[in-house]
Amino acid sequence: SGQKVCYGDHKRSCYKLAYFQDLSRRVGFQEARQACEIDGGALLSLESEAEQQLIENMLQNLTKSGSGISDGDFWIGLWRSGDGLATSSACPDLYKWSDGSISPFRNWYTDEPSCGSEACVVMYHQPTANPGLGGPYLYQWNDDRCNMKH
Repeated sequence: SGQKVCYGDHKRSCYKLAYFQDLSRRVGFQEARQACEIDGGALLSLESEAEQQLIENMLQNLTKSGSGISDGDFWIGLWRSGDGLATSSACPDLYKWSDGSISPFRNWYTDEPSCGSEACVVMYHQPTANPGLGGPYLYQWNDDRCNMKH
């Protein structure tokens, strides 16, 4: 279940946003990836600041229309496979888009990615959290454990 938002574009005709306030309906990275593929799509690959802003606006509209503000990060299609060099300075360069796109655009939160056992990426959506060093936890990216439920 999700809200489908479509607009005319030669590369992408639709975005489908799934936002679950009910924690029991949230899924891990691979489950989210498979759900997108079953629908004929892929987890989101963000290719520019303009696309990032478009998605932020969509999320603001989606969460505003719900029954109250709720924290809940969104999986995007950025991840790294394997543990090789996961703790080295090369780690940020190991993240790739799951749909094969090659966009170098990144929107990491301050001090992210932290790497280690965190290999899958979410877009922060924690409006009730106290701001950290990088400001509010809204729309920047964070690497997280792939089995976390988002």
